[in-house]
Amino acid sequence: MSLPWLTAIWVAPLVGAGAVLALPADKHRLARSFALGTALVVLALAVSMAVGFDPAGEQYQYVESHAWIPAFGTRYTLGVDGIALVMVLLTAVLVPLLLLAGWNDVPEPDPIGRRRIHFYVALILVVESMVLVSFTALDILLFYVFFEAMLLPMYFLIGGFGNGHRTAPSRRSAPGAEPAERPDSAAAPAAAVKFLLYNLFGGLIMLAAVIGLYVVTVREGSPLPGGTFDFREIVAATSTGGLGVDPGVLNALFLGFMFAFAVKAPLWPFHTWLPGAATAATPATAVLMMAVVDKVGTFAMLRYCLQLFPESSAYFAPLIVTLAVVGIVYGALLAIGQTDVMRLIAYTSISHFGFIILGIFAMTSQGQAGSTLYMVNHGISTAALFLVAGFLVSRRGTRAIAAYGGVQKVAPLMAGTFLVAGLATLSLPGLAPFVSEFLVLVGTFTRYPVAALIATSALVLAAIYVLWLYQRVMAGPVNEDNRRIRDLVPRELAVVAPLIALLLVLGFYPKPVLDIVNPAVSQIMTTIGQQDPAPTGPQLTGYVADQDNHGGAPR
Repeated sequence: MSLPWLTAIWVAPLVGAGAVLALPADKHRLARSFALGTALVVLALAVSMAVGFDPAGEQYQYVESHAWIPAFGTRYTLGVDGIALVMVLLTAVLVPLLLLAGWNDVPEPDPIGRRRIHFYVALILVVESMVLVSFTALDILLFYVFFEAMLLPMYFLIGGFGNGHRTAPSRRSAPGAEPAERPDSAAAPAAAVKFLLYNLFGGLIMLAAVIGLYVVTVREGSPLPGGTFDFREIVAATSTGGLGVDPGVLNALFLGFMFAFAVKAPLWPFHTWLPGAATAATPATAVLMMAVVDKVGTFAMLRYCLQLFPESSAYFAPLIVTLAVVGIVYGALLAIGQTDVMRLIAYTSISHFGFIILGIFAMTSQGQAGSTLYMVNHGISTAALFLVAGFLVSRRGTRAIAAYGGVQKVAPLMAGTFLVAGLATLSLPGLAPFVSEFLVLVGTFTRYPVAALIATSALVLAAIYVLWLYQRVMAGPVNEDNRRIRDLVPRELAVVAPLIALLLVLGFYPKPVLDIVNPAVSQIMTTIGQQDPAPTGPQLTGYVADQDNHGGAPR
């Protein structure tokens, strides 16, 4: 009997979280180490799966299916296609780095022996477990359960361990330096509540749509007698036109799913919870949220919105493309005006999520391949930039951009990695996000040229907010309060170096990822009945939709 890879990969962090909580309260270093070891085991399982995955094979591989709730026609069914696999890999790579980055985020336990460190690292592992189920579920009800369940550990990570709860100064603070600002003890709980309410409301709307979809499959005359939540069966019936449901009903169901995913992603104007949550949380938690958890929303748009409701997706695509473009420009403009370094980076993510959603609903192979690659690259670049900024803020004690200046003279390694991560954020050629952003724009231009041209303006805006941020924080004369800022220590270098390496490798050689993603994109395009528009302008004649090998990349 073959190893149930997908069950093992999500159960391992859940078991690891339980084992961490069972450790004695005073074993805080052991708790951190055990959590890190568990995350590395998950990474090893994910890499082993990737090695055994055949991009030219079945669409869904490593499939497991067992009875769950037979009365509702729902089963415990897991499987991965190329898109899900790269998201699993992204999660497995980032979580151990985040545990290492947040090694000192939680102060030592107080005298009565509270297990704050144990709970912190255990919650991160629980989030990883639930995200992995969400990426691999092939049963819609199973997906929904974990899509919602991940909100609880994230709520406690933001509200219980956010910046307002740092009761002890960081060990890396400059000697003798006074914090430039006091943490607001109410900020983290308030941001956590807003995060939870927004996402719970979106989830409740989705629940109504999930129930409605089940009713559609169980009704008299349905090609799926007895009803089902099996994603593959419903997609097969939909692609052959066998559901026989009024288009208005399908449009309503689509909007129910899309609303929940737009809040999670987040898509403008459902984004307002993100900046507060990102700045209130610890840097490691913020990256976990923006680089991993929020990707469940964009991944679900590709899997569920497009494939379950292809006609509705095409009908609403112009509206969603418009919202995505607004989000791209809005996020970039607001980033320029920020005075808080962490809030600035949070707004850049709103702009980047706009690019991802734009590529998905452009409904071209280049756009969807670019969006999937963008999910990976955004996770890496945001992790690098946010974590380096977090290391700096923990030393200086303030997020105010005006408090910095001349850091590159006292901490050159920190300044250098911050610059590379920032240049990746603005999609500089040679760094990973450039390839994905280029594919999204090319794929969008062939169907929505005006939207692509407006989105391109964000490249200029990104250059403004990144380079201006670097100038104000890292360049210029050394601010007196910054003279004793220490450079990156070995643990921090161990976090940042793999991220910078991935940005460089995927910037010059994205083919391994695209080779995994492109067959899955081809399957989606076939399922939704879409074809790439023929190039109409001379500027596009050098690009082809070679889905089997290049995914629309230049030859």
